[in-house]
Amino acid sequence: MKLIKRDLQRYSRQILIDRFGEKGQLKLKSSTVGILGCGGLGSAVSIYLTAAGVGKLIIADSDVVDITNLNRQVTHYEYDVENKRNKAVSEQEKLSAFNSDIKIETYTKNVNEKNVDEVFRKTDLIVDCLDNFEDRYMLNSYCVRAGKPLIHAAVYGFYGQITTIIPKKTACLKCIFPSPPPQIKVFPIIGVTTGLFGILEASEAIKYLTGVGNYLFNEMMLIDLSENEINKIRTERDKNCPICSS
Repeated sequence: MKLIKRDLQRYSRQILIDRFGEKGQLKLKSSTVGILGCGGLGSAVSIYLTAAGVGKLIIADSDVVDITNLNRQVTHYEYDVENKRNKAVSEQEKLSAFNSDIKIETYTKNVNEKNVDEVFRKTDLIVDCLDNFEDRYMLNSYCVRAGKPLIHAAVYGFYGQITTIIPKKTACLKCIFPSPPPQIKVFPIIGVTTGLFGILEASEAIKYLTGVGNYLFNEMMLIDLSENEINKIRTERDKNCPICSS
């Protein structure tokens, strides 16, 4: 694989970044990223990975677009609601119109322990854009088994958290959250929070894939947009973790 003239033109501004260059762009073009969840986080992640020129996306979501999604899920439009379209299909349409050079595969069934490898086997990295810890734990376990980096984010109201999990090198999600937080069926959320944290997830993915910059290695970033507060906390592997311990 190599960069063509169209690539050099389209991505010229990011190619100018120190230590990024054509080498970094080629790494993105050669990469495949999996995104589980095509909602608020998934919309922002997919848009900015598509804009950056990641060569292939595998996006998965079994839900259909609902009018309550539209305050934050910016790859879905009113006609998607009216036609009860699947979120992965809806998102693929918008991304392909935005950047026709990116290959996009969709998976429209529920992703679970039995089929997760079938869906994401060919990925270099997976992004957690889910809204519940049951599925997050499933995805975390798969990434640990498969040795795949996992970018995790979760949001609530104006608040969010993000970390990058590298199997056997950093704390996994089960290390950080031995027990899941209480599940709220319908939780409050505003679009700017999912937008910001989706962009941060895309940024972590780009940094990891290109080797440019520092990602959240054994660190979790916490941001409260309502108070403009940003904090980072250290995370540590649990030697007795049932998922990632030796």
